[in-house]
Amino acid sequence: MNPAAWSRKLPQDWYPGTIPSNVSVCETAYLGTSYSFHEYRSGASIGLRLGRGASLDKTVLDVGSNGQVSVGEFAFVSSARIICDSEVEIGDYALIGWNVVIMDSYRVPIDVVMRRHELERSSLHPQRRLEDAGEPRPVQIGRNVWIGFEACILPGVIIGEGAVVGARSVVTENVPPFTVIAGNPARIVRVLDR
Repeated sequence: MNPAAWSRKLPQDWYPGTIPSNVSVCETAYLGTSYSFHEYRSGASIGLRLGRGASLDKTVLDVGSNGQVSVGEFAFVSSARIICDSEVEIGDYALIGWNVVIMDSYRVPIDVVMRRHELERSSLHPQRRLEDAGEPRPVQIGRNVWIGFEACILPGVIIGEGAVVGARSVVTENVPPFTVIAGNPARIVRVLDR
């Protein structure tokens, strides 16, 4: 649906917010609440694209000024947190469980001295966000992927088509298609039939 063609206020929304103008939502998609956008700062022409039949409910979109998130057709994202400073792509028919964290940036430097300096600077300016301090690396979640509750997907990870991520797993590296991974760090525990 063309963003200009519908009200930027969701009917029966418990939160008094509106949907940002650079959000594209297909008319058959479901967007649960405008509260999802209270951390959304994307300046991209399309900062969020929600595909046909997709559902985004109770999810926090912590999207930085250059961030772009796309949620594919009939994908279901419930009560997740998406931290995006570059690009997060969720494929068609993906199922993202509650309290999943998907992040394309750590937002702080890995080096301890640089991180300490960044934290000291942010304490002097509390309104300043910890953003752009780390180099973002896009995250791609393939078609038909299932991510179990409270899993964490780290920057730069590509999850192949049909993969399953076990609950509470921490995904630090790419996941081959049609595999089941679990653990911290997540490892392959099973290969699925295609």
